[in-house]
Order: sequence, then C-alpha cells, then structure tokens
Amino acid sequence: MSPLRSDLEIVANWVDRGDRVLDLGCGDGRLLRYLFDRRQATGYGLEIDPDGITQSLANGINVIESDIDEGLSDFDTHAFDQVILTQTLQAVQRPDQLLWEMLRVGRTGIVTFPNFAYYRLRWHLAVKGRMPMSHALSYAWYETPNIHFCTIDDFEALCEQLSIHIIERRVLSHDYKSPRLARWMPNLFGEVALYRICRA
Repeated sequence: MSPLRSDLEIVANWVDRGDRVLDLGCGDGRLLRYLFDRRQATGYGLEIDPDGITQSLANGINVIESDIDEGLSDFDTHAFDQVILTQTLQAVQRPDQLLWEMLRVGRTGIVTFPNFAYYRLRWHLAVKGRMPMSHALSYAWYETPNIHFCTIDDFEALCEQLSIHIIERRVLSHDYKSPRLARWMPNLFGEVALYRICRA
C-alpha cells in the first residue's frame, strides 16, 4: 500500500493509540488500514461506492455499505472515540446534521474539506466568470459530487452556531504543506482545511 497523503498523516496523528474509529466515506480503506497498523485503532468504515467497498475489504477493513446522508442512527451515543470525515463534508445533503451526529456517536470528530474561498478560486471566478477548478476541487461544475461549497469562515460560523468547539485547525496548500500566508489569513490562502472538533 502506498504512503498516506500528507493531510491524512495529520489526521492519523490526531488519533490516539487504541482509539475506536468510525471513518465516514472511507473509500478504499487506506486511512483505516494505516490507523489499525500504526495506532492499533479499531473500528469501521462506512462507504456507499461498490468499488470502495471492494477495495476496503481487500485491505482488511470492516466496511459497512451505508449512505451517510441517511444519518448514523445505527450507532449508539459515544460508541467511538473518533469519527472521521475527510473531503466529504461538501458532498453531503445536510452538513450541519451530519456534524451533530458525528459528535453524538463520537467523543471527537475530525473533518477535512476544500476551502472554496481560496484566492485562486476567487480570482478564477472574478476574472474568467466560470466555475473554478483546483487541485482540491478537481471536478467540472456539471459532474461534481460537491453540492455545498464551504469556506473556512463558513465552517467556523457553523461550529459556533451548533455549539461545537474547535480543538485544533490546520490549513494547507494544494501540496498539503502549511504556507505562512495561510497561518495569517487562512480563509484566503488555505486550500484545504483540517479540524478536530468536539461538543462545547
């Protein structure tokens, strides 16, 4: 199995040894496999795509076929230490409800998403007048699975509205590095945002 992307390495470092983990939209199970091997974590992945399910099973992941838009009612309150949602928040029907459910079934949550307020996206829309694409938003407007484009400021305002506490935030560039300008003005210069959250 190839190494994790740098953003997923940050996510993995936020998971404690032995944590019970639920990975929403786990894809091929690469992150969970890493957490099982390196962090001795346990848990499950949820995935709706048949190819992702097949790859997760091949990677030895306990994967459940599930549409996260239908909620997490199959799981008890505080059943997990960490609930992870990577690069999927913008593709769900009700991000607000899913965040609340994540923090019902998990002690803490980890969320990552592309920042639609990134300066290159703003420039593209302002100058060219067309829906922008980037490394983090790589689909054309007519084929994108993304239905709720979100900015760093939007996400933090939603957390405040839902009484969600932000434990930690990392803001990265398209190559998953931490540019100095993104630390100064994250909503303008950050392309990918990573958050650790819990209930306030």
